[in-house]
Amino acid sequence: MASLPRNDGAPPPPPRRRPPPRVLLLRHPHHFSLIDRPLPDGFLFLKPWESPLPFDDFLSSADARAAEAIYSSGREPVTADMLRRLPEARLVVTTSAGLNHIDVAECRRRGVAIACSGDVYTDDVADLAVGLLIDVLRKLSASDRYVRRGSWRSEGEFALGSKLGGKRVGIVGLGRIGEEVAKRLEAFGCAISYHSRKKKPYVSYTFYPNVHELATNCDAIVICCGLTEQTHHMINREVLLALGKDGVIVNIGRGPIIDEKEMVQLLVQGELGGAGLDVFENEPSVPEELLTLDNVVLSPHRAVYTPETLSNLCDLVVGNLEAFFSNKPLLSPVTTAKLDSVGFS
Repeated sequence: MASLPRNDGAPPPPPRRRPPPRVLLLRHPHHFSLIDRPLPDGFLFLKPWESPLPFDDFLSSADARAAEAIYSSGREPVTADMLRRLPEARLVVTTSAGLNHIDVAECRRRGVAIACSGDVYTDDVADLAVGLLIDVLRKLSASDRYVRRGSWRSEGEFALGSKLGGKRVGIVGLGRIGEEVAKRLEAFGCAISYHSRKKKPYVSYTFYPNVHELATNCDAIVICCGLTEQTHHMINREVLLALGKDGVIVNIGRGPIIDEKEMVQLLVQGELGGAGLDVFENEPSVPEELLTLDNVVLSPHRAVYTPETLSNLCDLVVGNLEAFFSNKPLLSPVTTAKLDSVGFS
């Protein structure tokens, strides 16, 4: 008969702890640093920029191959090749609202979950879109420059701007952000219409099945969709000409949605009334011709950057990581339905 283990009062050995999950940072997490917030405890963050290895070699290292999650700010592509080289990765966390930098098909094939920024950016982006439109119409930035350089004293009265109320404004992409832009503009007395992949049964705004028809019937267009193969250069010369000499284009989506070369030419020639741009085709490069135009307002891709939103975003990133590695539902998952309609609501 086997003897029972002696009970000598010694405590049982502690349970073996799981090593902290490895998270590969494709870029310095500047969203955290902008608000002076440290990265969370409980994770091992892999920082390629601290390695002596070139990034491509770092991806082949044992440390990187053990990464279970990938963090991307939206500017760093998560490609099929990268996913093949990171066999343990089961989660991509992106701080971007768009997914054009992620090979979503490969993620699907490999069963890699994706968490995005959800609704965190919605209000700030909608606010800036309306701000850009008001600025262009009322010539706020141009009049500020006029006063600062002393032209009011030497040249007299400044050129008149145009009111926002009563304008016919078209929304390209009536998703979360598009709906918030429309809601704000309704409060100003604007007539709202939109173009999306499909007509929205729950809104009363006028729907146009193509963007050219939308532009023909609007005084201004606000681009709120993401960048995909279908939306690349969607706003072409014909659309801009349809918007007309008094028409205004606002872009808080992605730069390449507009054919930037054609837009610049039409603005210089006076065939387009104005533009409010937070995004550009070859950031951070901005066409020099735009710098001298008083009917153009430029913003350095900062629509989402307020301290309040950055704090909420950091909470969301940490929450998604903690949820995933605790076998709980993600806070802002990219679902199959989202993937099927990504970029253009």
